[in-house]
Amino acid sequence: MPRTMPQHSRARDLGIPFSGQPGAANAITDVPGVRVGYKTLFDDLAADATGPVAVRTGVTAILPCAHEHLFAPTWAGISSFNGNGEMTGAHWINESGTFTGPILLTNTHSVGMVHHACLQWLTRRPEYEAAQDPWLLPVVAETCDDVMNDINGFHINATHVCEALDNAAGGALAEGNVGGGTGMRCYAYKGGTGTASRLLSIGNRNYTLGALVQANFGRRDELTIRGVPVGELAGPAPNPGDDSGSLIVVIATDAPLLPLQLQRIARRCALGMGRTGTPGNNSSGDLFIAFSTARSTPAGGDDPTETMSLLPAEAIDPLFRATVESTEEAIVNAMVAAQTMVGHRGRRLEAIDRQWLSSLFGESRLP
Repeated sequence: MPRTMPQHSRARDLGIPFSGQPGAANAITDVPGVRVGYKTLFDDLAADATGPVAVRTGVTAILPCAHEHLFAPTWAGISSFNGNGEMTGAHWINESGTFTGPILLTNTHSVGMVHHACLQWLTRRPEYEAAQDPWLLPVVAETCDDVMNDINGFHINATHVCEALDNAAGGALAEGNVGGGTGMRCYAYKGGTGTASRLLSIGNRNYTLGALVQANFGRRDELTIRGVPVGELAGPAPNPGDDSGSLIVVIATDAPLLPLQLQRIARRCALGMGRTGTPGNNSSGDLFIAFSTARSTPAGGDDPTETMSLLPAEAIDPLFRATVESTEEAIVNAMVAAQTMVGHRGRRLEAIDRQWLSSLFGESRLP
């Protein structure tokens, strides 16, 4: 239910002193036109020979624009901090600087199903014209939820994907154990879905930039929040296991930018990730995409040209800063919002202790 803010604290409620000015919802949906939908699967199935079987997974859908513009190319750029992961459509984004349709996030073994279902959803829409849009390449990215979820049960189906797309809405967003982030872990705590945004001015123009993350990475001892060595203070994780994991970041902005500029924006997500303590990991898939909702205007008639006002490279620094700040805060929001979970094979992931975390930063705004 993305329109309703869930009853949980966010990182700022704990007194964590993030820099920058957030938007009204402090979410990627603060960027005009951007909408987000979730489908969360949470079920306990009959145990098999090796123990309890749990479904803890889902789908997150990010729509960059209204339905009437779904089949118009969206300017974008991508970056890979570490490439052990999947983001479909990446080659065409590198080639053309655009993608068409939504962006979806899910678990590693459901990429194919989500991609297939997204194509079904798109081609059934009244705006779709087969002659004009003979092929489509949706963007689907993943992180691995095999600790909490029966990932080899392939529980996500086309109906679930369509529900996430149909439910996409603006406003405040649920975080933590929702959508594609349902079964994820972060710094050996429960992780998941998080979001944040920044308002900024460049010259006499005002812009918004927002981030949405699927956070599934990091070792406990690495965790750092606003310079505080939280992981070291917390002590070892009870069952650390393999905490390498991955991170997907989606950046949206209404600033008018070219694909190369958006690629440079996407690259800065790694700095926001690094602010939380991780140096990265050999087996992680840390993939980032940035897109602009700004659109060019066709000249009309027989003139094939289009016009668009663009920010010069010299003006892009505030967007770099906003990207780093939003990515950092969205990761911490994912952890703060997440709830303790018992999942596949009875494994347990504790949520970070919000009262304790708040005590590390002085005055709290918790009720």
